[in-house]
Amino acid sequence: MKARALLRLMRPHQWIKNGFVLLGVIFGHGLEEPALITEVLALFAAFCLASSAVYIMNDIADQDADRQHPSKRFRPLAHGDIGVGAARASCVVLALAGLSLSAAVSLSALIIVSAYVAINLAYSAGLKHVPILDVFIISGGFMLRILAGTMGIGIPPSKWLLLCGLMLTLFLGFGKRRAELVALGNGDANGAQGQRASLDGYSRPLLDLLIMVSVAGAAIGYALYTVDADTIALHGTDRLILTLPFVLYGLFRYLHVMYSRGGGGDPAWELLHDPHLIFAAAGWLSATAWFLAG
Repeated sequence: MKARALLRLMRPHQWIKNGFVLLGVIFGHGLEEPALITEVLALFAAFCLASSAVYIMNDIADQDADRQHPSKRFRPLAHGDIGVGAARASCVVLALAGLSLSAAVSLSALIIVSAYVAINLAYSAGLKHVPILDVFIISGGFMLRILAGTMGIGIPPSKWLLLCGLMLTLFLGFGKRRAELVALGNGDANGAQGQRASLDGYSRPLLDLLIMVSVAGAAIGYALYTVDADTIALHGTDRLILTLPFVLYGLFRYLHVMYSRGGGGDPAWELLHDPHLIFAAAGWLSATAWFLAG
């Protein structure tokens, strides 16, 4: 029973987010080099361990507020399924394991994973209560994943990859805040007091604007990436533009999930359960792999 509670505390369904680590190998044409594949898979595992440590750390900090939340009150710590002592010990073990695994890959990888843990410590210590900055820190965690999968294994990071990753993760982050605001206060930040202090600085009109800016930036950034002369020269094809419909459909479907179904609170859950998002992701991956393979 305690083992099951610990596994839930680690949130393995969220490990899909660590797929950002794989982007460098995919777009850097490293799939034909077994050594790079081994290193990037090790870093994927390192981020799974480190991110689980971060989730546990956040749950320890938020357990009192989670008990007042309509759905988060069922989390293992808030529900009393596992003790704080065991959670803290698990957090330390997972973090050290993730750091050790990244150190086995390279010094750069160790620095990047350490930075990921450090910014999340700062996030849990209080920065999560600062509107706008809180979402940028979450986005920063994804950017570090991309850097780990590029700089961490000796692949120069693409400026387009970083731009698209930044705008996409800002979009998901602001969408998450909007979903929390709607769920806890029917669109009024006053109803969210005591749950997440950073929501006191948000409003639905502001979040709607931030969502529109970031989703437009992600779509336009990816479109420009596919037709950039350097991109065409690097990949030897001008057909990546044909993957744009999958990207647009995925982004627009996610907007539908947020605005028509009240979703967006857990991007990983949405991606794993919405058939349209699964189709868009699978279509994009398949088409991209086909075109990059020539």
